[in-house]
Amino acid sequence: MRAAAFAEAGGPEVLKVMELPAPQAGQGQVRVRVRAAGVQPFDTAVRAGWLPPYLPEMPFPRIPGNEFAGVVDQVGAGVTGVSAGDEVLGFSALHSYAEYVVVPATDVAPKPPGLPWEAAGGLTAGVQTAELAIDGLGLADGETLLVHAAAGAVGTAAVQIARRRGATVIGTAREANHDYLRDLGAVPVEYGEGLADRVRELAPGGVDAALDGAGGHALEVSIELVKDRRRIITMVEHAKAPGLGVQVVQGVRTSERLGRYAALVAAGAFAWPVRRAYALEDAAQAHREVEARHGQGKIVLRVP
Repeated sequence: MRAAAFAEAGGPEVLKVMELPAPQAGQGQVRVRVRAAGVQPFDTAVRAGWLPPYLPEMPFPRIPGNEFAGVVDQVGAGVTGVSAGDEVLGFSALHSYAEYVVVPATDVAPKPPGLPWEAAGGLTAGVQTAELAIDGLGLADGETLLVHAAAGAVGTAAVQIARRRGATVIGTAREANHDYLRDLGAVPVEYGEGLADRVRELAPGGVDAALDGAGGHALEVSIELVKDRRRIITMVEHAKAPGLGVQVVQGVRTSERLGRYAALVAAGAFAWPVRRAYALEDAAQAHREVEARHGQGKIVLRVP
């Protein structure tokens, strides 16, 4: 199979299209012929040499990518409820930048007919991370949530999920993205010096919780504004979180959650814009755009 992989850790330029052995579905697994795969900061960290602690050390070449959509073409022994030919979307720690990916059958959900491949391939990380984070913050009806990097994929999901739960959302973003945030239901605010004071003007009753997708100054502002640091989650400053008394996203992805949001997007009840879809051969450029940390919505790879 063809895959965008890397033979050594490094910058985006190490990602190359390679011919690698296709995986085979085993007990309890399905193999999916990938049509689209999402790109996110997790993938760029893997490419740079990081592996999450729950994965064993693995040989090179390594294939990044932990979200995908495609068509099931192999079903392993013991699998029920999923058949060859089913259109699905799903998640995996790695291996999604490829023509084929093998995952447990429990890690895929049906793709609604009205959901485009590109949107389906890049859906799981954003919506699952956002819901897990908002659950972890204990956000309630009538509270105010501050979301940093609100125009990105996780931010886009978090704003909508929080609004659906009755919260007021203040979202930090560049001015070019402010109309986009208003359309999602957030009150936009500009990054930079004086951010804390601008947020106070927008939320005279205070900020109850914060979701940090930017790090640095944004996390400092969150600590300044939120009384209970346990109600701050950072998705960027993982190493600093314990010492600061703030949280990181916890919990596990589920196919039930993924299927629920896929249905909402397909029905037009949940916005999920794809900023750009790159060819598999252009995976390095997709990583460069993700690492620039600007722009609205999701970056994906098309896998023809």
